[in-house]
Amino acid sequence: MKRSCLVGLLLSLFMIATAQQRPSVKISGEVTKPLTLYPENLHTMKRTTVTLKDRDGNDHAYTGVPLQDILEQAGVTTGKALRGENLSKYLLVRSADGYEVLFSLAELDSDFTDRIVVLADESDGQPLPAGKGPFRLVVPGEKRPARSSFQVTELIIRFAKD
Repeated sequence: MKRSCLVGLLLSLFMIATAQQRPSVKISGEVTKPLTLYPENLHTMKRTTVTLKDRDGNDHAYTGVPLQDILEQAGVTTGKALRGENLSKYLLVRSADGYEVLFSLAELDSDFTDRIVVLADESDGQPLPAGKGPFRLVVPGEKRPARSSFQVTELIIRFAKD
């Protein structure tokens, strides 16, 4: 009886603590400076707006921070250093529902592409709606928006040889 009460109490405390966690995105892995970003951090960084078509073909404007800027802040290999074995590094994006997508670092680097991938917190001038945010990865220019992930929680840098 005492054991089941203790287990119930611990489960209740865990549920309360989880419900009170602030939304964040964790940047980890092959980085020199692991980060945890909160909504207010994104508003202090350089922001940009990109357009993405939804599944119905309607354009939406998403505003947030270029992903390259976030990765550079975490000390991820970019620019001229992104050569040789560093080209085998990739980004794993995780969402709250377990959805995961991959990018090579070169796909995200302005030395390799003109496309700007954004970690957005606004859509059409409004905060992202419940179930879509608070953070969404927006990948313009792809034929299908499959890598434009909702509810992003983690950005993990890894080597392909791992």
